[in-house]
Amino acid sequence: MKIDGKTQKIGLLGWPVSHTKSPIIHNAVIEAHNLNFAYLPLPVHPKAVEDAVKGLPALGFLGVNITVPHKQAVMPLLDEIDPAASAIGAVNTILFQENEDQSYPPKSIGFNTDWIGFQQDLEAHGVPYAGRDCLVIGAGGSARSVIYSLINAQANVHLCARRKEQADGVVSEMLEHVPDANLSTYDFGRMGEVLETLNAPLIVHTTPVGMHPNVDQTVWPDDVPFPAGSFVYDLIYTPVETQLMRQAQAAGCGVLNGLGMLLGQGAESFRIWTGVQPDIALMSAAL
Repeated sequence: MKIDGKTQKIGLLGWPVSHTKSPIIHNAVIEAHNLNFAYLPLPVHPKAVEDAVKGLPALGFLGVNITVPHKQAVMPLLDEIDPAASAIGAVNTILFQENEDQSYPPKSIGFNTDWIGFQQDLEAHGVPYAGRDCLVIGAGGSARSVIYSLINAQANVHLCARRKEQADGVVSEMLEHVPDANLSTYDFGRMGEVLETLNAPLIVHTTPVGMHPNVDQTVWPDDVPFPAGSFVYDLIYTPVETQLMRQAQAAGCGVLNGLGMLLGQGAESFRIWTGVQPDIALMSAAL
């Protein structure tokens, strides 16, 4: 990769970012397309987020990804928020768009590409979701992206969380943006009861339970059977096969981890910045 005075800069803003694989993925695409770009990890302390975002255009950044814990904190700092990001309540991609009169600073626009990555991965693997009964486990930021993707396909979404009041808050905010969405919330203890009413559901796990290093943990109770025809999507991708996925496979369910969602959201971010649609297979091979 060539770095010179014309190199366009993009990157990842978070705290910490030492574990990220995003530079590997994006720089592989940059090299494959012979683009004069460089993707950089940018560790930014939570107290310095405002200074960092305002300073990025001055340093020549075309845009950045945003990861935890900054996905919500950056929103008030931006000039414009994409409608999907507004509904989800989180931004994971910022574009600094040059003004027509080339005045400074450029316009800052926030996007959320997580929901697109999730949707594209389901479609790539032939997993139906439009109009389907769906159970989403967890009510954090990742759950919001998943729910937005599903309700835009008129799915029937049942949200189960250990803190029902958190789930209620997510649904209330989502309905402000998508008022005709079919959404309901339940305490985690009622998951088995809810599943009995669902027909061949898509089950999406959005919590960190089962993530490395706690690979033997699972959110799925031993006494709750998987409904016939269920498909389980676990957003975790380290390990590549979680305990939940093993439970689901043993019950005859199809499974996927969240690696495809990670790659898909990255590909959409790259398209927003550069206009180039990356090859997901290339990104996967680099990872």
